[in-house]
Amino acid sequence: MRERLAHVVFRGTIRERSVEPFVRLLHSLRSRRRIRGVLLDVSSGGGESIASLDFHLAVKRLDRVKPVYASVGSIAASGAYMAALGARRIFAYPESEVGSIGVIFPHFAVRELLNRLGISVELLHAGEHKDAYQGYRPLTNVERAKLQAVVQENYQEFVSLVARERKRPVEEILSLATGEFWSGRKALQLGLIDELGDRESALTALSELTGVSVRKTLRLAPPRSFVDRLLSGGSTGVGGLSGRVHDVIEDTVLDLSGFGLRR
Repeated sequence: MRERLAHVVFRGTIRERSVEPFVRLLHSLRSRRRIRGVLLDVSSGGGESIASLDFHLAVKRLDRVKPVYASVGSIAASGAYMAALGARRIFAYPESEVGSIGVIFPHFAVRELLNRLGISVELLHAGEHKDAYQGYRPLTNVERAKLQAVVQENYQEFVSLVARERKRPVEEILSLATGEFWSGRKALQLGLIDELGDRESALTALSELTGVSVRKTLRLAPPRSFVDRLLSGGSTGVGGLSGRVHDVIEDTVLDLSGFGLRR
């Protein structure tokens, strides 16, 4: 049996649609006997709360079966850092951006703008607060307090997860959970990562652990949907938009959706 290492690359915003294929891929690697270790190569500013947790759990469950090392590219912030925490060891460049432990719930109220444009919106609803998070009107003080409580609960769970995975007291992580990020060099000093190095360094360390040569590494990716290939200018016969424009469009829609916890 020819043993292999797997190199899995994730880029962009974490959301259910983008993460689900990777969760399935990581799950499938648990039963692929030829794959002895996995490098998770991640560069992302975070994203949706539940999608981030799903990503973390998929990495964690795979690491229980075979070793997973995480390599941080330009950034592993918030939900992306959470995903990396599922790995056995985390590597980062000295200049990488790491951390941003926090939670945000964006809420946009456009009623005043619509009024200026002469657009009237009527929301028919049952339930006192059913129209609270539709992005039309400002929140009431009661609604704002309720939402802040949800955000705070989610934040505490995030802090607890970081403390557990990094084997640190919750109080220590709380002092770092300000929503800011640090360079890879500072993150190492703070105990948020394990080692400085590029993805080749991480892959070499994984090779030493598993005994599988770096030369026997397979770069794996989940299948891409037709829409993704179209928008990224893939082999569909259509020029399509550039990958960067594609990401901007999707991220703008996500950020302006006005609903959902973000990590």
